[in-house]
Amino acid sequence: MLREDINCIKKSFTPKRLANIFKIYSSLGISNLIKKPIVWGFPPAVMIETTNICNLKCPLCPSGNGTLKRAKGYMEFATFKRIIDEIKDKAFMVILWNQGEPFLNKEFIKMVQYASEAKLFTLVSTNANVLPNAEQIVESGLDSMIVSFDGTTQETYNKYRVNGDLQLLKNNVKKLVEAKKKLKKKTPLIRQQFLVMKHNEHEIDEMKILAQDLSVDHLEFKTAQIYQKEDIFNYLPQNPKYRRYKVSENDDFELKYGIKNRCSRIWTKPVINWDGELAICCFDKDITHKVGNILTEPFSNIWINKNFQQMRKQILTDRAKIPICNNCGEGIKLRIKKV
Repeated sequence: MLREDINCIKKSFTPKRLANIFKIYSSLGISNLIKKPIVWGFPPAVMIETTNICNLKCPLCPSGNGTLKRAKGYMEFATFKRIIDEIKDKAFMVILWNQGEPFLNKEFIKMVQYASEAKLFTLVSTNANVLPNAEQIVESGLDSMIVSFDGTTQETYNKYRVNGDLQLLKNNVKKLVEAKKKLKKKTPLIRQQFLVMKHNEHEIDEMKILAQDLSVDHLEFKTAQIYQKEDIFNYLPQNPKYRRYKVSENDDFELKYGIKNRCSRIWTKPVINWDGELAICCFDKDITHKVGNILTEPFSNIWINKNFQQMRKQILTDRAKIPICNNCGEGIKLRIKKV
């Protein structure tokens, strides 16, 4: 996304960060060639989970459907500050979500402000049913926000965004657009996202009209992640081009493009959950592969420790044996179209 990339460079560029980008991607490339994990530098982006609690009950989300096994809670500002202080000289971006609704954390705006003051590009994904004051959000320094719109009618929207209010969502987006105009700000970029599913694929054209009416910056269509056979019949779109999976005659499903022995995420985009526990990536939702906690040791130590390196080695040699990798978006174009 050109406009977002330009904004990121303008805000976050420093020679030290550029050098770090070169180091980490060089080590990733060499690792893929020799099939041995080499890590030079820090990740350019870090995903930070401000909470794993959500106000909605989305049936394919482990937080929403109640299948998330780990403890629930909110990240404290002191923990967030500790992360930013360690990564700010080398990272470009913080991605402020994982499981849960980020804006439920009462200190979320304060967190965005702190990261923004460190000249880090800030990105959030939200259902936008619990947003604070629109002007507060605009003035916080937030650079980009993905807003989940999965239907153009309350009935369709609520089939997946259970307990969500489509009219409230539209009103909140309108307030954000108005606040940007009033404050003469170009950010946050508002990215309206539509998960294409069986019950809403007929509304794609209507969603384009709604995006124009709301004056958002971008509209994105994205494939849905499923977990079991029943999800094929309940959620997978009829049109195969809107799926990330191929389905057999026996109703088994697998990723369209197979699983290659490589992964950029484990080199470039780790996750730090609300309690400081590190996950190798956002697909390890229950942290089945423990690597460390930033509350007990520095991120820089965990980033290259034995457990993390062992996971990288496994990915380079036989990734298919790692259960979370069998339903991962790595190497797949998850976003179908951007408008």
